[in-house]
Amino acid sequence: MASILETLTSSGGPESLGFLNDIVKLLWPNIGVAGARMIKGIAEPIFASTLPSPLNTLVFEKIDLGSVPIRFSKVDVHKTEGEGIKLDLDLDWDGECDIELNASMIPKIGVEHIKLRGRLSILLQPLTNVIPLIGAAQVAFINPPYLKLSYTDAAHIANVSLIDNTIRKVVLGIIASMAVLPNRFLVKLDTNNDFLKTYQHQLGVLRLTVESGKDLGEEKEGKSFFEKLVHDVPDCFAKVRVSAETEWRTAMAKNTRDPEWNETSDFLVSDYDQNIQVDVTDDDTAGRDDDLGLGTTTIKDLLLNGGRQELSLTHKEQPTAAKVTISGQFFKFVPDASSFSSEGASIVGQLTVLVASAFGIKGKRQDLKPSVKVTWGEHTFRTPIKFDAPGSDIENPSFDQAFRVPITGAMVPGPPVKLTLLDGEVERGSVDVALDDVLAGEGLTLQKFFDVGDGATVRAGLWLRGIAPA
Repeated sequence: MASILETLTSSGGPESLGFLNDIVKLLWPNIGVAGARMIKGIAEPIFASTLPSPLNTLVFEKIDLGSVPIRFSKVDVHKTEGEGIKLDLDLDWDGECDIELNASMIPKIGVEHIKLRGRLSILLQPLTNVIPLIGAAQVAFINPPYLKLSYTDAAHIANVSLIDNTIRKVVLGIIASMAVLPNRFLVKLDTNNDFLKTYQHQLGVLRLTVESGKDLGEEKEGKSFFEKLVHDVPDCFAKVRVSAETEWRTAMAKNTRDPEWNETSDFLVSDYDQNIQVDVTDDDTAGRDDDLGLGTTTIKDLLLNGGRQELSLTHKEQPTAAKVTISGQFFKFVPDASSFSSEGASIVGQLTVLVASAFGIKGKRQDLKPSVKVTWGEHTFRTPIKFDAPGSDIENPSFDQAFRVPITGAMVPGPPVKLTLLDGEVERGSVDVALDDVLAGEGLTLQKFFDVGDGATVRAGLWLRGIAPA
């Protein structure tokens, strides 16, 4: 197994992607039609179910993605530990488009320009000896992408900033749920592909400490006496986000430009190029917090700098004199249960449940609405509901869904994992899987066809992983 240093520094070097851009250019009209259908089908139900009135009535009346195709650049090729191929490449789209949204009680909204930027990870895994040689492709942004929308006649739209923020939030939320790590958009290249061999497990845990700040909120020339009197020295806290992980924040350090926090939190890692963002904020007693600056790095850069970095902060994309110091240690997921005996709130491992498919579901094809629910203690997950459609096998549906639970001290062995086969909201059968059986499996893994009753089975896999310092 490669060392962490070898893994972080391995690279084939960035290459040109002229051939791929030529292919995308030829396919762009087809991509535009397929993309428009996907956008409408996914976004409109989310508008209806999550937005307040009248925005919940938004529908797309027209989606034309224009003639300017997406471009790719700076591809880097890696070999994965799962004997696959990983391609990292930049995506850039600066497209003129014609999109119209309509809703009750608000004017028609037109989008005329879209900017989308981000770095993609394309995982080709597993590799096989049968054409097409690759079982599946999995596509994901390593970090949440940048998205900017320009509106037709924006000056005449009331609350355009609110509408813009709402639409971008929904779109970015859809992208994140489908294709920002650890979520990957799966495309089967071999219809017989086994999801249990395809899934790429997360790498491990970054234990990140925000140590201190320096020269935060330095007094600016021209500041009025009243401003100095009301709030001269900041009350600082730091908000930390690793890629699309849930935001974590430190406690507040009062009345200081040079705070000492020394607070630690754990973050799950799917890729070493994931961003670390430290946003330092002044808690304003007037009710509006003041942004003091943003520091950014990547997990890879932090580890290659010995696990400690002093980040310069920018404010509204302009450099400042302020700095924040962070440190971190990376723990790799390993098939070893010894870390489970640790106590406390720190992450000591992970349970991953993969639901590949179900077989032998009885009933009228047109009436079946199968899904699988996974329950472990207070954690509950559910696959999307499947419906009968031309070319589908609703009696033996594929789900290809992954569910992950971080483990803290004393959670294992814990209760069994329950797999429940549902037809709509009706329970068709279930099975309890004891974690002791997973712990006893080779490599702390149990994967099989689980009998849920009534002649039906669910193909699933359960993985337990502890952690060890990398």
